[in-house]
Amino acid sequence: MPSQPLSTSTVKAPKGFLPSELLLIETHRRIQIRPKQSAGAHPARGSNRKPRPRLSPSLQHRNWWWSSRDQSCGVSLSGRGNLIVEYPGSVPGKILSFVGMHMDVVTANPDEWEFDPFSLSIDGDKLRGRGTTDCHGHVALVTELMKRLGETKPALKSSVVAVFIAKLFDSRCWCGHAGLLDKLKSGPLFWIDTADKQPCIGTGGMIPWKLHFTGKLFHSGLAHKAINAMVLGMEGLKEIQSRFYRDFPPHPQEKVYGFATPSTMKPTQWSCKFLSNDFQMLCLLNSNRIFADPGGGINQIPGECTVSGDVRLTPFYDVKEVMKKLQEYVDDINTINLATRGPVSKYVLPDEDLRGRLTLSFDEASAGVACNLDSRGYHVLCNATKEVVGHVKPYSITGTLPLIRDLKDEGFDVQTSGYGLMATYHAKNEYCLLTDMCQGFDVFVRIISQLEQD
Repeated sequence: MPSQPLSTSTVKAPKGFLPSELLLIETHRRIQIRPKQSAGAHPARGSNRKPRPRLSPSLQHRNWWWSSRDQSCGVSLSGRGNLIVEYPGSVPGKILSFVGMHMDVVTANPDEWEFDPFSLSIDGDKLRGRGTTDCHGHVALVTELMKRLGETKPALKSSVVAVFIAKLFDSRCWCGHAGLLDKLKSGPLFWIDTADKQPCIGTGGMIPWKLHFTGKLFHSGLAHKAINAMVLGMEGLKEIQSRFYRDFPPHPQEKVYGFATPSTMKPTQWSCKFLSNDFQMLCLLNSNRIFADPGGGINQIPGECTVSGDVRLTPFYDVKEVMKKLQEYVDDINTINLATRGPVSKYVLPDEDLRGRLTLSFDEASAGVACNLDSRGYHVLCNATKEVVGHVKPYSITGTLPLIRDLKDEGFDVQTSGYGLMATYHAKNEYCLLTDMCQGFDVFVRIISQLEQD
């Protein structure tokens, strides 16, 4: 078939779009295997199976290439590679890309779902199953777009590139580290992994932290001989949070970007240790004769406590600076007298030369991103969204999208959008709406059409 200019009628979803979309989603489900059932564990399906990529006839046209970048990307996900697909344009250096559609999914416990999470089911407009919103629906959507380009062969000035990611939260699998995406810097890069059909113009950074509080375990009837690690944790964390919100208040730019929340620092997990390791082992060895709970009794004041949580940071603050400040808070708190609770509550036992202590550690942190609101990519995304959806209302959240801050810092024009549902993101009974995905298809076509006019 001869090449033809691009128009929305050229590439728009055909009447057969519905079964085609369902087939694509089901195909991506078959890449995975149903997890083996085990008590309390439902791992992400497909973690140990390597898919065999297969191009449809429409993608085997001579203008297409694809590559599974197992070695050059440093992929360590059981041999699974990223997939880069390009529909080449006629003007060298003129390019746009759709990136971020990841082929891994979150875990699911079928006992907690109202329908089988591991197979696609249809309820009216709902496409139900794990990954429909995050992110197999987007994998299917962009696959359908590239498939239609291959079938209709429009004469484009711009090259259109799609990058499907093997595993989102494993940076070792990221093909950007190998420089394979460098040529995408010359045009807009649309990261397709958000929701609700509107441009997401800002995301948050994340700093996972852990605070360990060390006191002295003792009988609760002799509270004056103990350092209550739980109370130390409550007061210590309160002081840290107070200082955090003093030093990192709501930023003026958060209103410009429409962030739903400012930066936050809060606990999300709590655990206490009552008995020594040796005594816990003794209890286990003599379990028929000693009736003791290794987790501690109600009449024991805990000697150790661990609180974990995260900082969600708007992109107008520096992650490293915040981590430095948190450590400074802890170092200072270890030298001052915190507020106590009651006449015998204390954090120092001078006769025993003991002092309650805080220890802070971090897991891997990531920074948020504020998209460039003056870029061509942002303007065409907004225009296309308004034409298709009927309105445009960009938003920002302190949810974290890994990798995109690195892309922006490296000079990419990163814009983000998505066509699943925020209400079902990482949720039980996940689903997306087929009409939303169809609108996403039309948004992509209009983005390409607008950029062709440049």
